Amino acid sequence: MTSVESKDDAILVIDANAVLASEVGVELLELVTGAAQVPQFLRLPPMSEVDCGMTYEVDFTTVSTVGFESSPVAAALAGLRANEARYFRNKYDHVFVVEPASKAKKIIAWVHRILKEERDLVIHSRPLEATEFQVENIRWAYVFYESGLSINVLYTLKDKKKRAVGFKLADGMEIPTELASRFKFARQKSKLAGTIRGSFFVIKGEY
Repeated sequence: MTSVESKDDAILVIDANAVLASEVGVELLELVTGAAQVPQFLRLPPMSEVDCGMTYEVDFTTVSTVGFESSPVAAALAGLRANEARYFRNKYDHVFVVEPASKAKKIIAWVHRILKEERDLVIHSRPLEATEFQVENIRWAYVFYESGLSINVLYTLKDKKKRAVGFKLADGMEIPTELASRFKFARQKSKLAGTIRGSFFVIKGEY
């Protein structure tokens, strides 16, 4: 496998320009730096947030494992989620809000359909949370899995060439078997998420 090192507090995000570059096999992903610090301790989530299946506005200044308690890499996955939240707040002034998988079935089904039809991929891990939103001309969807995997879809509404699916692995997890032999992963450092490994593919169809 090929790895790419990126230092400082970088976030691995599928960007429209990176998708174009991918078509000539040069760029993998856009790296966007930030300045948030890792908290010394992870706060314990209020029981109301866990038990009631509420939506959760992701806080990237005080990282919480709420919603990820069953994951073997809960703290790293929470850092990865916070990393995404910081990116969208800084770049688009968008508040990153997730909801439990039980309430996000349509979002998850859309992401899984793209995986299946584009690459005949089926994710083995259980989805825990998801979110979907639009910023500017881009429809975004995220699914966070119990294994520590995060999948995001960048789907531009006008330019068909700037559509992609991104994979990100929480620090400490193994590469899922369904991805290991099929994708090369870039590697980078993040103050919020530790080491992030990521890859992607360009979407060809209409969804």
